[in-house]
Amino acid sequence: MKRSRERAASELFAALYPRLAGWCRRLVDDDETAHEIASEAFTRLWARWTSVAEPQGFLYVTAANLVRDHWRKLERERRAVHRVTAEAAVRPHGEPADPSVRMLVQSLPERLRVPILLHYYADMPIREVASVTGRKEGTVKADLHAARELLRAHLRRSLDHTL
Repeated sequence: MKRSRERAASELFAALYPRLAGWCRRLVDDDETAHEIASEAFTRLWARWTSVAEPQGFLYVTAANLVRDHWRKLERERRAVHRVTAEAAVRPHGEPADPSVRMLVQSLPERLRVPILLHYYADMPIREVASVTGRKEGTVKADLHAARELLRAHLRRSLDHTL
């Protein structure tokens, strides 16, 4: 039994790791960090192997959460650097809003963020996103629409502030 469990895990790793790591790479823009996140997602899956019904969904949701944690860490570091540099130079109008799509996606509620990451960054069709997240296709479509509307509104505000 243990041998077949290890074999199944090994086959899953061989089948999914390259795609998961590539997806993470597009999100974090760093090879080493992407591999660390993908590896950590597999490690967490392995720890819960017997209780996870949908391993691929578990991997992508876990990786999305790890990416979000990575983005938060980067944001904290960015703010710390900004505070240090702000003390050295005063800007007349403050720093303009950051229209970075990555930062805007990060700010979405998880209910909207995960489908955006899976559909647009992992190139998963809506049917697969629905399967991975355990939601109906109509719900995924509605969440994608709501997320796009929020992102559009944030980008408009950001661009208006920079003009």
